[in-house]
Amino acid sequence: MQRFIHTTTKRNSPIANSTLKDTLKELIPKRRSELLQLRKELANNHLPENDITVGSILGGMRGLQLMYWQSSTVDPNLGIKFHGYTIQECQKLLPGPKNPNIFYPEAMFWLLLTGEIPNNKQVTGLTKQLNKIVTSMSTSKTSFLPEEVNKLMETLPSTMHPMTQFSIGVGSLSHFSKFRDNYSRGTINKLTMWEDTFDDVMMLLAFIPSLAGKVYSRIKGKGTNNDMLGEFDPKADWAKNLTSMLGLLNNRSSKNDEDITDLMRLYTGIHADHEGGNVSAHTTHLVGSALSDPMLSYSAGLLGLAGPLHGLAAQDVVKFLLETQNQVEDSTNEKQLEDYLWTILNNHRVIPGYGHAVLRCEDPRFTALVQFTKERQCQFKDDPNVNLMLLLSKVAHRVLTKYGKCKNPFPNVDNASGILFHHYGLTQLDFVTVLLGCSRAMGPLSQLVWDRIYGLPIERPKSVDFNYLKKFSTLS
Repeated sequence: MQRFIHTTTKRNSPIANSTLKDTLKELIPKRRSELLQLRKELANNHLPENDITVGSILGGMRGLQLMYWQSSTVDPNLGIKFHGYTIQECQKLLPGPKNPNIFYPEAMFWLLLTGEIPNNKQVTGLTKQLNKIVTSMSTSKTSFLPEEVNKLMETLPSTMHPMTQFSIGVGSLSHFSKFRDNYSRGTINKLTMWEDTFDDVMMLLAFIPSLAGKVYSRIKGKGTNNDMLGEFDPKADWAKNLTSMLGLLNNRSSKNDEDITDLMRLYTGIHADHEGGNVSAHTTHLVGSALSDPMLSYSAGLLGLAGPLHGLAAQDVVKFLLETQNQVEDSTNEKQLEDYLWTILNNHRVIPGYGHAVLRCEDPRFTALVQFTKERQCQFKDDPNVNLMLLLSKVAHRVLTKYGKCKNPFPNVDNASGILFHHYGLTQLDFVTVLLGCSRAMGPLSQLVWDRIYGLPIERPKSVDFNYLKKFSTLS
């Protein structure tokens, strides 16, 4: 059956020198007209896939097609698609550095927001816009944050969970919200409120590297604004500044610096969105539907991402790999690894980094990260943890297939992401989820702009109580 979602023609942006906002202005009239037509024609149509059962109500609404999301879909057999483009297609088509299969996250944000592949000049222009926001609003040239935000971050205990600190920092940027200010003054216009939302989203994305760097410097024990672990470069791309602000660069031209920066570009690009039904994306959309500004909306989304059932998987994999190294005498021996995995399963524990709610194949994001390691084999050949991850992806798949209780016995992206950053020196495991929060901002925030463009209403589903459900049960 046809799914009534916006589809995108695969083509390059028609105006080579246009900015992201100019491109949106060109697209909006047609997209608004299309959505209005769908509302009129299909408002009372039923989708057979959406037959609601008691199980779906009590099972977390899993799989129900109940919300509009424009930028990405997850195919069980192909993985994530961004406006119809697979990860492999994005690696080929999106602008990036000269290194193969690497693209700039700014290019992914352009694609998410417009559905179009940008050219190099447009991506470079977008990077300049983001960096200009940081340099123009930063009063501290050591933290590269607004003074009010930097002072607030300084008051937080360094022992506070990094996701809590990061969410507070994101929420505090609401102080500078153009959308909130214009709404409070009564000067907001329903047809143009997307522009204030767009400007707020750009500001938030611009400050994410500095906020992440601030949080990481504090949990590493470098709490004051004079002790940031790295520097902000007004001429660098977004992912390179994120890498630098975390203190992961050696501040010299080296192959190691180039590789960790490329890993950050790849990681933040492929994690940018994952449909709208996951907790962080849905929460951002839900809070935004109340016309909360983007900073408040995504701050709420981050709190959902911090939950153990959502965003903590990558750090759990790193802990598991380190634990396995201690428990198995020879981590290069497949038989010993297989026996250890059976011990875990027989004790009713799970193997972190395997399985997926939707996918029934190897996660293409995992494939992309493994490809990254193989293209830089000399970097990883002596790292026992990375080598264990690669070997386990074969052994665990074999064990889980024989076990028979896992719907998807393939490795997912979390199986590789955390341990690769661990290799490059990011050893504070609680911080790994913050990296996911940096990346995942792009998808929900781009959707938030379109929520305002379309004037989507506040989200208000109907709930039912136990007595209602008993009507369909022998309990009644």
